[in-house]
Amino acid sequence: MRKIWFGIGLIALLVGMSLGAVSAYMGIPGPNPYTPQDAVQTAPMLNSTLTSYYSDLSQEEIDGLLYMREEEKLARDVYLTLYETYGLQVFYNIAQSEQMHMDAVLGLLEKYNLTDPASDEIGVFTNPELQALYDQLIEMGSQSVVDAFKVGALIEETDIVDLQERIAQTDNEDIKLVYENLMAGSENHLRAFTGQLEVYGTTYEPQVVSEDYYLSVIGTAPSHGYGGQGMMAAYGQAGGMQDSGIMAGITSAFRHAWAWMNGLAQRIGMPI
Repeated sequence: MRKIWFGIGLIALLVGMSLGAVSAYMGIPGPNPYTPQDAVQTAPMLNSTLTSYYSDLSQEEIDGLLYMREEEKLARDVYLTLYETYGLQVFYNIAQSEQMHMDAVLGLLEKYNLTDPASDEIGVFTNPELQALYDQLIEMGSQSVVDAFKVGALIEETDIVDLQERIAQTDNEDIKLVYENLMAGSENHLRAFTGQLEVYGTTYEPQVVSEDYYLSVIGTAPSHGYGGQGMMAAYGQAGGMQDSGIMAGITSAFRHAWAWMNGLAQRIGMPI
C-alpha cells in the first residue's frame, strides 16, 4: 500500500514538474515598463527622467550609439530576409522587436543631435564590418531552417556581448538604461531561437557568450526588455510552427521529468 501511495505521489509530482516546465517555456514577459497603462505597446523612448537627463558624450559613446543603431538594423534585416526565405512567423515577429530596438537607439541619436547612419534599404549598411557580417549571416542562414535559427541565436549572442562592452564604456544614465533594456530583449530572443532549435531536435551550443552565461539565460523566464512582444508572439500567437513547438516542449518536459523521478525511485529502492 505504501508503495502504491508513493507511486501516486511521484506521478502527481511528475505532472506538476511538467506543467511548470511548460509554463517556463511559454513564459510571457509583462508590459513594457516605459509604457503607461492602457497605452499602445511601442518602443519605449525616453521617459521624463531620461528626457531631462543630459550629459556630454565622449567619442567612445558616440561611436557606440552609431554602431548599435546599425547592429540592431542588422538583426532586423537578417530576420526579415529569413522570413522571406522560410515564411516562419518567428522571424517576422522578432524582426518587429528589433525595429523597436532600432527606434530606441534612434531616440538617443536624435536627443544628442547625431547623424543616423542607418540606411532605409534592407541589407545595406554604412559600417563595412556590419555589411560583411550581414552578407555572411544571410549565406549561412540560407542553408536550412536549422541553420537559420542558429544564425538568429548567434546574432543575439553577439548583440549581448557588444552591449555589455558598450555599457562598460559609458557613464551616461540614459544610454545605460537603453542598452540594458536592449540586452534584456536580446536574451529573450536568444531563448526564442534556441527553443525553436529544440523543436528540430538540435541542442544549441553558445558561440560567443560563456557557457555559464548562456545557461543562466535559457534557464530564466523572459524579461522586460525591448523585445517582449516578439517573444510573446514567437511562443503562442504565431500558430503552425509555434504550436508544434509547444507540443514538443510538453513532450520534452514530461520525458525529462519522468527520467528524473524514475532515477529517484531507483535510488531509494522503490522503482516505478
